Amino acid sequence: MSSLFGMTHPPVGFGPGSQPDASEEGLEYLPMPSGMRVYEPHLPEVADPACAAAAREVLVRIHRALASWSPGEEIRIPVDELDAPILALVDEALGEGEVAVKVERAGDRLEIQEASLAGVWRVRGFGDGPTRESLLVGSFPRVALNRAFTATAPAATGPAPAGLMNGQPILTELLDRSAAWRRGDGPHAVNFSLLPHTPEDLAFVEQRLGVGATTILSRGYGNCRVTATATPNVWWVRYYNSVDTLILDTVEIVDVPAVVCAAVEDIADSAERLAEILDALATDLERVR
Repeated sequence: MSSLFGMTHPPVGFGPGSQPDASEEGLEYLPMPSGMRVYEPHLPEVADPACAAAAREVLVRIHRALASWSPGEEIRIPVDELDAPILALVDEALGEGEVAVKVERAGDRLEIQEASLAGVWRVRGFGDGPTRESLLVGSFPRVALNRAFTATAPAATGPAPAGLMNGQPILTELLDRSAAWRRGDGPHAVNFSLLPHTPEDLAFVEQRLGVGATTILSRGYGNCRVTATATPNVWWVRYYNSVDTLILDTVEIVDVPAVVCAAVEDIADSAERLAEILDALATDLERVR
């Protein structure tokens, strides 16, 4: 690594004839994300009118929560007591959205799935005793944040290894930002895709930040994988294209990265969409009665 910032480059020419002819060779670009997921409403089949009517009542409660929701609020709708067929119809009507979350600690696991209606989250808790289930309405489930920075393995310590270029100052910046961050502060990001670094730098920073308990997958254009570190409010945010090639590798210091949150306008849109589903379901119930 002999050039500026430790990277090597071939000689660069300028002027006519110095660049390849795109018409002959074609330009090669890194494949970008494609195949965006879009909302596809689904109405459950009304086979049992009583069961469908009970499911519709749950959906009405969700709609009220969406319509009355305000930023920063989280509304919980317990579903533990629902019969399995009713809950299955609710799940069918809500569908499966782009964001999935897993929170794992010793003896305890949470699985969270966003519905196709943004801002509606299905939460299942596994551990000692029966499975705990609920529906949440909000931008992102707080329970996944409350446990996010619980270390799942001890962070590496000791002297810095050989082969570092920018690893030590990057780590210092991240730790300082983490210590100073307060709720309501704007995000601070370090972009490893643009920042000169060695593989040893990346491994060093990952090991010293540690591994937290929360992992998030957001599927839109390609995939975005968000992983909590064991350092408070520090997240790895990695974007992959549709062929699973890493195209952006960043670390964010923030309460939760915006890419996995439902926006205010998304939740308002979900209220409108659920109102349409409720109207259609009511029509179907009238027809079979």
